[in-house]
Amino acid sequence: MKKGLSLFSLFLTFSLLLTGCGGQAAAQPPPSANSSPNSQTDSTPESKASAPQPETPPADAIPLGDNIIELAPGLSAVRYDGDYGFDGFLEKGGAASDREVVQYLAENLVGELGLDFLGNIFGCSTIAANSPDGGVLFGRNFDWNACEAMVVEAHPEKGYASLSTVNMDFISMGAGGMMGTELKLDQVRTLAALYAPLDGMNEKGLAVSVNMIQDNASISQSTGKPGITTTTAVRLLLDKAANVDEALELLRQHDFHASIGLVVHLALADAAGRSVVVEYIGNEMSVIETPVVTNFYLTPGEKYGIGTSQSHTRYKILQNLLAENPALTPEDVRDALSRVSKGNFGEFESTEWSIVFDLADKTARYYHRENYENSWLLAL
Repeated sequence: MKKGLSLFSLFLTFSLLLTGCGGQAAAQPPPSANSSPNSQTDSTPESKASAPQPETPPADAIPLGDNIIELAPGLSAVRYDGDYGFDGFLEKGGAASDREVVQYLAENLVGELGLDFLGNIFGCSTIAANSPDGGVLFGRNFDWNACEAMVVEAHPEKGYASLSTVNMDFISMGAGGMMGTELKLDQVRTLAALYAPLDGMNEKGLAVSVNMIQDNASISQSTGKPGITTTTAVRLLLDKAANVDEALELLRQHDFHASIGLVVHLALADAAGRSVVVEYIGNEMSVIETPVVTNFYLTPGEKYGIGTSQSHTRYKILQNLLAENPALTPEDVRDALSRVSKGNFGEFESTEWSIVFDLADKTARYYHRENYENSWLLAL
């Protein structure tokens, strides 16, 4: 069902904060750095009318609709077709803070909002690998306290279709009346979630993941370019970038502002096999070629290695796996994510979701709370 942008009165607590992991590790020898040159590729996708039509999804893929469905307790999924106002968000200059994102939503999408910030931590691991059939796989763990996760399949009118994952604990709603049209609560939650993705893959085979770094620094660029926050950066790349080069150019065209002043880096991979991490050192963008990203800086120099000691352990496990195996099957990537999930480290967090993205087939297989025996297949 195609939806437009309707205004209504609702109290919405919308928290887009992303906080960091604990600890600081000693520096290790840096990986080779290879910053990408500026891409001149036009990164604005064509309208859906002229975009290539997606292939038929696998028969066992779960079809999604505009009603939120529960896949398992704590894991749900939904589909959104139509305009969710993101082009308008960019045209108005984006946002330099989560509060400005909330303000845009209040004025243009969901009426009256209130803002709350959470104070928890998470750690994450990603791995990009070639598959035996010549494709590319991207694995992602999201480590957090027990939370409500939702997968959002988005089909914007202008932009690439995507699958993304949201921690819905960042979004809570209070009672309120609706004005004008009556919109379902599912639609309200989905509209808010579209601005809060933490990872995802689009129909062109670009994968994006937000990973945290515990550091006393902050990221808040101020060069006069349009602003993007942590999660709206993910939405920007999923909607507008077909590959890593285009994603990097889009990031260069915007001022990045990490949520509540905390440090993140972005793991990117595409269907051509390129995988990088984007970091911001002294508010300068750094691009490092790497198939593995956890929760410490990979940019050579004084920042290299800062992060949690556990993130170094997870990084070594994944790097050693790739060194020993030139190609990994989806099951291999699943097993790799299992090896670096939080249950192996005896901490209070769990790995709330794990994903194996197939960047050639445009499928995503989700695992929930370290149960690697059961999965859900979604497809674009």
